[in-house]
Amino acid sequence: MPWYKKLHWQIIIGLVLGLVYGVVAASAGWGQFTSDWVAPFGTIFLNLLQLIAVPLILASLIVGVASLGDLEQLSRIGGKTLGIYILTTTVALVIGLVLVNTLQPGRTVPQEMRTQLEQTYQGDIEENMEVAEQAEGRGPLQPLVDIVPSNFFESASDNGNMLQVVFVALFLGVVLLLLPGEKSEPLLAVFDSLFEAIIKAVEIIMLTAPVGVFGLLADAITSIAAESPADLASLLGALGFYCLTVVIGLAIMVFVVYPIFMRLFTSISIPDYFRAIAPAQLVAFSTSSSGGTLPVTMEVSEKNLGVSEQVSSFVLPLGATVNMDGTALYQAVSAVFIAQVLGISLAFTQQLNIVLIAVLASIGTAAVPSAGIVMLVVILESIGVPSAGLALILGVDRPLDMLRTTNNVTGDTMVASVVAATENQLNFPTNGVSVATTDVQGGVREETAR
Repeated sequence: MPWYKKLHWQIIIGLVLGLVYGVVAASAGWGQFTSDWVAPFGTIFLNLLQLIAVPLILASLIVGVASLGDLEQLSRIGGKTLGIYILTTTVALVIGLVLVNTLQPGRTVPQEMRTQLEQTYQGDIEENMEVAEQAEGRGPLQPLVDIVPSNFFESASDNGNMLQVVFVALFLGVVLLLLPGEKSEPLLAVFDSLFEAIIKAVEIIMLTAPVGVFGLLADAITSIAAESPADLASLLGALGFYCLTVVIGLAIMVFVVYPIFMRLFTSISIPDYFRAIAPAQLVAFSTSSSGGTLPVTMEVSEKNLGVSEQVSSFVLPLGATVNMDGTALYQAVSAVFIAQVLGISLAFTQQLNIVLIAVLASIGTAAVPSAGIVMLVVILESIGVPSAGLALILGVDRPLDMLRTTNNVTGDTMVASVVAATENQLNFPTNGVSVATTDVQGGVREETAR
């Protein structure tokens, strides 16, 4: 098959064209045209992915848990999954803190840029602070209370309540696991059929991915330019060192930390691994949503990496809601960066506080675009840094959001592969055996591994 008919290349072409168009549109003043005639295609694509996120998580987790066979296996796989997620999140935070304290990007932002940004984003700051104040006013066990919904249908109506959907799915899956087979099989068959239908829907939706990512990226670039107090080039120039610090940290996670786990626990070569997950990374980059990318993440994990459906249907939906390595790293760098800009020195205990809060926050952060900003306000307040400093980074949050979501999704596929390998449920063909890869029709073709 010609390279240009492969889905991941078509998505790359869409991204490149969207970037080029966005830069041209920003300089030519086509913001309104882009908003009216280009951005809607990206919104439709993202809405389609988010449309099936809740039923996918519900069906996949219920089927995944119930298919484990017994509670011992559930606790073993669940313990491995959560353990690796917490470990990688802690590693990401440490990397972020080391980089931001070493490079000190906060010393490079001019005073006039600080003032200008604070005035521009004052409204956004106040809105985020209100949400953060509500979060800070809760009791110590309120996060546990929030996980358990009083009305499942209300939770399912909002992708921001994905952790509640995960709880319901896990709870119902355990209940079905404890029932006799003849009682649980009819309901399991319904959810299994729903899961297969959603996977087929993903294949259809992915046909629109190249156009969708073009619209999303074009809109993101023109929006950044329109909302900034200065032009895009000058803003990125002033905050470039900060962005570079975050990007270096994310790159270390994606190209060093995750490959180390893959090399230690699986037999998949690193080049094969990145080729296999490329479609999910590209969709994550364009949508900035781990939850929205979940259908694609599951597809590439099962078809391209060879992760069993039993493992992927449990690990990946859980990862989309609790595994936020990229977001945690970003929050650590951003908090210290803002403190540096404002001339505030952070003690070791304060930076340790960032680690503890960010690990907990990453579990409850919604898998939707820019959700990490609200949790960053909580972190800033906890270490005594004024939340108004958030203005310094809002202008470049969207491109960094795209990158950290890509990191999050990459981490999800790594953990799924490692857990599957330790459970002898990873079947990635090697040495000339066929490798399943997603083509432009969303189906599976056979390609000889090289």
